[in-house]
Amino acid sequence: MIAIPNRWVIAVMGTVLQLCLGTVYAWSFFQSLLVQSYRWSYTDTAWAFSLVICTLGVSAAWAGINLPRFGPRPLAMAGGLLFSLSYVFGGLALLVDSRPLFYLGYGVVGGLGIGLGYVTPVSTVAKWFPDKKGLVTGVVVMGFGIGAFLMSKVLVPVLLHATDGDLVFVFIALGVLFGVVLLPVTWFLRDPPAPVAAPVTTSATVTPPAQADADHISPWRYVCTSQFVIMWLVFFCNIAAGISVISFQSPLLQEIWGLSDPGVEPAVLATYGATLIAISSLFNGVGRLFWGMISDRIGRVESFRLLLATQMLVFGMLMTERDPWIFSALVCYILLCFGGGFGTMPSFVIDVFGTRRMSVMYGFLLTAWAAAGVVGPLLVASVKDLYPDRAVIYCFLVGVLFLGAGFIFSFLAINDRCSPGKPALDDLGIPPAYLPAARPR
Repeated sequence: MIAIPNRWVIAVMGTVLQLCLGTVYAWSFFQSLLVQSYRWSYTDTAWAFSLVICTLGVSAAWAGINLPRFGPRPLAMAGGLLFSLSYVFGGLALLVDSRPLFYLGYGVVGGLGIGLGYVTPVSTVAKWFPDKKGLVTGVVVMGFGIGAFLMSKVLVPVLLHATDGDLVFVFIALGVLFGVVLLPVTWFLRDPPAPVAAPVTTSATVTPPAQADADHISPWRYVCTSQFVIMWLVFFCNIAAGISVISFQSPLLQEIWGLSDPGVEPAVLATYGATLIAISSLFNGVGRLFWGMISDRIGRVESFRLLLATQMLVFGMLMTERDPWIFSALVCYILLCFGGGFGTMPSFVIDVFGTRRMSVMYGFLLTAWAAAGVVGPLLVASVKDLYPDRAVIYCFLVGVLFLGAGFIFSFLAINDRCSPGKPALDDLGIPPAYLPAARPR
């Protein structure tokens, strides 16, 4: 007889998996090192990060759709293995000084691994904690947000010191370390045992026609609705603005700090950049809980409008702000709102599409993450390469434009249940027999 694991073990393992996968948000730490050591341009480095996020979003969408078919353990183990191998491939690519190989190994393979692993812990832990679903899933998602803290303040500094700054050995060592940690962790992830079936009665064997119709509606019919398109655009705009900052926050802070104090050594500037990555990652994680709770009180659409509008003001301030301390505080707020979008959208999806379609529809929505991961960082990288003297202003102007577009689209979004064709009466929880023939006026 197979022993049933303690559900808190499942929660801890899911959080550890998300924590490791979330280290991808520390990319701007590596970016400066690659520019200095390998003479890559900012656009070259942005392509690596964009490929990770693009592949991540696409594979996460596929994993969300197919999670009920394959189960959490196979997807999580495959994701952990690919994620670990991506760092080994990245180190080998640096050894032979091949950017295409780095893009393929670190970017594509790593994105596939993160995407397969990303959706698994949240869905699995929610099944183990029906009584604490909001709290526990929030903690698991927060793990992904604070992964950059682990990378920028613990793992990479220790490895750089141990290897005398050799990035080849740093990448390979990270791959080995993640493999040693993630393969045992992902083995623990499994769905809870199925509940014992209740005695079957005559009335329980009859499936209402409306429920049967709703269950057989193709997900593509929901994807083609205006509600989904608007939600996708709002999600895309918030991610594109935030991820453009994530991909360049360390170089931007070093540039601003260097202008305010030209006497600071480059090594010290790099330390300041790593500290900003670490602290802002904590805001990224906390924002997923904070904005999720706010949305429970004021509504999903209203929460997105608030975080988009306030970010527009912050991005406007960042265009001219030259005090490194104020700059850092404003960046932390941007990351708070970036994480808030990921904390609010799952509940938004449930409100609009219903619980049974949550994993599939959220999987489709994660393609916005993939698209934003390409557009945002590459735009900012092009600006830094073409206009190095005015990069700070132009980079945040791009963010203002994204946020403004998202704010406008948010006025087209609604919280009403999406019902292509016939109403999804099962989502409303109303048996057809109890529906009135006509709505009273």
